[in-house]
Order: sequence, then structure tokens, then C-alpha cells
Amino acid sequence: MAEAVALIGCKGPAQESEYRQILAAAMPEERLVPFRVMDAGERAAARVAIVANPDPAEVAALPGLVWVQSLWAGVEKLVGAFDRPLPIVRLVDREMARTMAEAVLAWTYYLQRDMPAYARQQSERVWRSHAYRKPVDVTIGLLGLGALGSEAAARLLDAGFPVIGWSRSPKAVARVETYHGADGLPAMLGRCDILVCLVPLTTETRGLVNAARLAALKPGAALINFARGPIVVTGDLIAALDGGRLAHAVLDVFDVEPLPADSALWSHPGVTVLPHVSGPTDMASAAATVAANLRSYRKTGAPPQGVDAARGY
Repeated sequence: MAEAVALIGCKGPAQESEYRQILAAAMPEERLVPFRVMDAGERAAARVAIVANPDPAEVAALPGLVWVQSLWAGVEKLVGAFDRPLPIVRLVDREMARTMAEAVLAWTYYLQRDMPAYARQQSERVWRSHAYRKPVDVTIGLLGLGALGSEAAARLLDAGFPVIGWSRSPKAVARVETYHGADGLPAMLGRCDILVCLVPLTTETRGLVNAARLAALKPGAALINFARGPIVVTGDLIAALDGGRLAHAVLDVFDVEPLPADSALWSHPGVTVLPHVSGPTDMASAAATVAANLRSYRKTGAPPQGVDAARGY
């Protein structure tokens, strides 16, 4: 019997069945088996696991694993979770990058065209126009210049927005003025009308957008967080909104998800809450990417390039 590829971390039987069906169609030569139904022999023999939002203990229960393929771009729950080196491969998928860039542009327009103000006015039955700001007069700052940031930058630039960006180490992105490192961050923030957060969650980025960084933004700037909730310090964000330093925040990610019903963010007039929808995984596209990785591994015996454990991404 062919070695099984473990499928771990799906949210319930319905999602597990859907993911398994789509993945199987993309790689009919592989035998995909959910972790929960694998017998002891299958768990011992498995060399590859495909994971969604897994319990690291279940991944660790496969002693023969050679590498792990994530169906998501974020892998922060897995990095450092094992007692042995284990390559963890993030999903790098052009369809996800396209979808995320589309969301960045959509919600940038939402802020540029003063949609939050008009929504509040409607609730108060106020008829008042606001001065129009051209895209060329609204500078977008990107925190993170990886695959998602680069795709978002191209979409924003094509729409006429000036784009600047920051990354931990130096990066060159076409038509984008870039900054890097601790010294470059304040300079970039001081030019932002809208700050878009797209960095992965690591020990270095946890709490990155805190009171000091929010204060470094242009007065009246806005924030879009499509990365991970803990990158933005919630208490500092609310204080910046309440103090008038920050005009509005569009949040798609949170410290705890789903966002608890008693969170102050739900009812804050300066916050738009989204249910983690900015960059959904397109399973058909993801399956094609995963299938290509697996075929390469079967042919060469070499796992795809994994996450840099020291960086966390």
C-alpha cells in the first residue's frame, strides 16, 4: 500500500472532506488520509503532512515526517513547535497574492473616499460632503514587502497611489521607495496616510505597531491590518483612535478569533471589523501548488524550501 500523506487541522468533517477531495483531484497519485483516521502504521510511515490550522501535537505524532506543507501563508503556530528540525513550507500562491492585493486596494479606496465618515453620517441622518482626495495625494505605506506586499504595491501603484514600504532587511520592489530595519521604520511611518500591515507574525513583529509607531504616523492617518492580530497592540490602537491621532482602522485579524462578543472593537466608531476574509485560500489554486511541491519531492527527494526558523517565516 502506498505511503499515506497526512491531512491535519481541518475545521470539522465538512471542510476535511472538501479539502481532501480538491487535493486528491490535483494529485491522484497520492493517498491522502486524515490524521484522525490514520492507524499506527500509517502514522509511522508518513513522510509528508498537509496542514491547515493544525494542533502541533498531531504533527509531532508523525515521527517519520520529512516536511510539512501548510495550506496557509501563516505558519507561526508551527515554527519552533517541534523537538527536531522539520522543514515547514508556507503556501506561496499567486491566487492568494492576487486576492490579498485586491482587498488592499478595495479597503484603501474605502479610506481614501471617506467611506467611514459617510457611514457614520448615514446613521445620524447627516447630509454633508467631504473634500475629495486624489489617489496621488494619499501615500500608502506597506509593512512587509514579500509576495503579498509586492503584489499589493503593484495594484496600488496602477491605481495612482504613491507607495512606500518597509521590510526587516533591504528589498527592492519596482516603483516603490523602500526602507528597512529599525532605523528605517520611523521615517517610513512619518510619510504614511494609510499604513497597510502585511508582515508575518514573528517574535520581532509581535507588538510592532504600538503606541510609539502609531504616534509616528501622519496625524489623521489610517491603518489596515491584514496580517495577524498580535502585530498591532489593541490597547494602543484604541488610545490612538480615541485621541484623534488615528482616523480609522480596518481590522481583518485579531488577537483572538473569532473576535469575542464583548470586544470594544465591535462598537468603536473608528474601527471596521472584518471576519478574517482579506486573503482566503483558494483551494483549487492551493492544491495545484501543493501538488507541484509533492511531485518535485517525489522526483528529487528534496523537500521544498521551508521557513527560516530564525526569522519565523
